[in-house]
This record gives sequence, structure tokens and C-alpha cells, in this order.
Amino acid sequence: MSQGRAPAMLASSTTCWVLTDGKAGDEVQCLGVAEALGLTPDIRRVRPRRPFVWAMPWGPIDPADAPARPGSPIAPPFPDLLIASGRRAVPYVRAVKKASGGRTFTVFLKDPRTGCGAADFIWVPEHDRLRGPNVLATLTSPHRLSAQRLAEAAASLPPAIASLPHPRVALLLGGDSRNHVFTPADIERFALGLAELSKQARLMATPSRRSPPALVAALRPIVEASGGWWWDGAGENPYMALLAGADALVVTADSVNMVGEACATGRPVYVFEPSERGKSGNRKVRAFLDALLQRGAVRFFQGQLESNAYPALNSTPLIASAIAEAFARHRSSSGSDI
Repeated sequence: MSQGRAPAMLASSTTCWVLTDGKAGDEVQCLGVAEALGLTPDIRRVRPRRPFVWAMPWGPIDPADAPARPGSPIAPPFPDLLIASGRRAVPYVRAVKKASGGRTFTVFLKDPRTGCGAADFIWVPEHDRLRGPNVLATLTSPHRLSAQRLAEAAASLPPAIASLPHPRVALLLGGDSRNHVFTPADIERFALGLAELSKQARLMATPSRRSPPALVAALRPIVEASGGWWWDGAGENPYMALLAGADALVVTADSVNMVGEACATGRPVYVFEPSERGKSGNRKVRAFLDALLQRGAVRFFQGQLESNAYPALNSTPLIASAIAEAFARHRSSSGSDI
């Protein structure tokens, strides 16, 4: 999985929708794949009502969203390519496939929970179990962090980041999730480790909307007291700038996407693990982290900088290439031009 942006593998005239329920993580993955294919997609968001949402992904779409209804998020003309993600999007993928007479080539990112027939092409992370002839599994998730984007961000760092001396460590904070929770003991352990790390490097941090106030209250003074920089929420999120300007990264394990994006930089990545909530979801997270450990891409955070070199991990070009090949076969078998 080499680092880099895939060439524009589909004709620019190829029409494309990105379809989700608006969750940022799902939409970013879809956009990353569309951009790697050289496409500028039309973003469609579905907002199904109750009780229809309760039956998803197995049930039908909300009747108010039928393609023929005014204002429907899946109103025609239908695209050549549909890239979707998220449980609520699954019925809409089926609806578009049917309404287009099978012409639209459908792609679903992550396990749709309804089997391999949910879309023409399905991508899943390796730690998921779904497999099939139309399923591609990769270690890391698709994203928008191409080598070109990182280089452009590194060339135009905000002054607050560019002025920090090296080594710089980006602190990417998640928060409580379905699988993890930041207990008082976790927060204390994290704070002690960062206090040690701040003696070796300048810290630059961005919290997320999920970051618990207690976590922010404990870590922000450490970052600022050491001469580092903490994003206070004003203006655009500096996430890309932190990735591009960092010599190393500390990432919380609650976000598989965030860990994967950090590994796309090729720089040392240290993972901090908060406490586990349960076992089912954590099995997948554990398998993901174990695979990254085996490849030398991550180490667990111990409050110290260590040198570890590894090839940058970026599955997005591979996923895009596989989609382009499957799309070409679909158009050829249907007698359409690409």
C-alpha cells in the first residue's frame, strides 16, 4: 500500500454521487475514493424518518425519498457511479440500482450488514469478516490524505504551527466512543505521559467534538505550558496542517480512521488506548492495532519519542484502482462506454 494519489482512472465525464446520512467519517471515506478516481462527486445526504430508519439496512427507503418525489435525495438523472457508506444508506443504494435499471455501478464502503449483494463492489477493513468475489479488504480505510495534499499542506502551514521548533508532535484527540471511554485513570495516565513527552518535543493538539471536557482540561495546560499549540476551535480545523507539519503523531485508539490517517504520513505514530467498554467492537479494533504493530507502523504511547521507519500506509489508491477495474467490466458487459 504505497503512499500517493491515484491517477484519474475514470473519464472526467463520469458522473458520481457520494451518498451517506451525513456522518463526517463516512462522507470523508467516500470523498477520498471519488477524488482518487479523479472525479468531483455530487454529495447526496439521506435523512430517513422513523419508523423506516429502524428497519435499516434491511428495510426499504423512506417513501418520502422515492426517486420520483420532489426534493428526493436520489432524484434522477442517476449517476454512472454511486459511492455510499453508512447503515442508513444501504436501502438507498438498492433503490438507485433498481431505478436506474442496473446502469448505475454501486460501491459501498464498510460492511453493509446485508451481505455481498448490497452493492456491485464492497470495501471492508481487514478486521471485518465479510468476504466475497466483489469484496476488497485492506488494512487501512480510505481517506483524503494523498501525498499531494500533505505536501501542499506542509508548504502552507499556519504561522502558529510553522513557528514551532522541531521536533513537533501532533496530538490527535478523539473521545468516548462505542468501544472506548476515557476514565479518570486514563486521563491521568495520558497527562503524565504527555508531560514527559513535552520535555522532548513541542506539542500541537486538536481535540474533537467527542473529547471529554475532563480530558481537554487535563491536557491543554500541559501543551500550552510547554510552548506548544492547542487549537481552540476558532476557524478551520488544522487537522491536515498538524499531519503535514508533525515529526511524529500521538493518536487516541478510539478512532480507527484517525489512526489510519496518521499512518499515511509515514512518520512515527504512537497510539494511546483508553479503557475498553465492551468486547465485540474491541475485537476489531484490537485486530487492526495488532496488524499495524506487526508492520511497524505504530507503537503504544509511553511518553517517549522513538525512531521507527515504515512505508507510509495508504489503501485509497488500491481501493480506487479496484473500483475502476470493476466499473470498466460493468460498463463493458452492459455495452456502455466508460
